[in-house]
Amino acid sequence: MQGDSVFDLSPAEKLQLVEDLWDDLAAFPEDVPMHDWQREELARRKANLLSHPASSVSWEDVKQRIRSRYGR
Repeated sequence: MQGDSVFDLSPAEKLQLVEDLWDDLAAFPEDVPMHDWQREELARRKANLLSHPASSVSWEDVKQRIRSRYGR
């Protein structure tokens, strides 16, 4: 990393740093702090999905919707 601060990095270097940090956090998800309201929301969503499996949307469908909406 060059410069005195992350704010001195180029946009490409900043994106790489964010990606590296995200990968590091994802390696140990149990260590990422979470608020109680976040756990409750995840539990609510999981219960809803288990109760209504037909309401789920595949990741491929989500990506296709985003790409069609934003032209990418």
